[in-house]
Amino acid sequence: MTETARIREIPYNYTSFSDREIVLRYLGPEAWDTLNELRESRRTGISARMLFEVLGDLWVVKRNPYIQDDLLDSAKRRRALIEAMNHRLDQIVARAEGNRKALDLADQARTAVREFEQWFPEMQRKRERARRAFARHTREDNICFDGLSRVSHQTDATDWRVEVPFVVLCPDTEAEMAALVKTAVELGLVIIPR
Repeated sequence: MTETARIREIPYNYTSFSDREIVLRYLGPEAWDTLNELRESRRTGISARMLFEVLGDLWVVKRNPYIQDDLLDSAKRRRALIEAMNHRLDQIVARAEGNRKALDLADQARTAVREFEQWFPEMQRKRERARRAFARHTREDNICFDGLSRVSHQTDATDWRVEVPFVVLCPDTEAEMAALVKTAVELGLVIIPR
């Protein structure tokens, strides 16, 4: 079966990104080659599905601000999701029968899960820092981190959604703009006017 004929295997991937692009983003180009090599030698199956489930979980959260908000608000749900991903990776390791390539894939995926876990407290700190900085120049309700605002502003008139914004600012007056732009630059944010 050719790569172009293969149906997507990563769950929740309803985006313009292929499975290959998602594997590259989380595990790197060598991992994609290794995964295909293991497939050709019939060394995957259930383990590949579990790996794709982990990548699907990572991808759906990265692409969905509503889920991000839910997990930021609930340490219990966040912990359950991370435990489930690590459980799948433990199962891959148990099934690997010492296969170094399969074990390396599991290690790379575990690193991606650790980075995912660290993203949440980092994001909470980053949001709080940005909120304090922007609140010096506009009302706090003009600083929008909520899922609806972020989804509504992740695209213009096209339907091509590439990245979800970190924050949406809705200043009340033109006079607020210069200070908000300056603050965004100081925070290292890319500004996309709309």
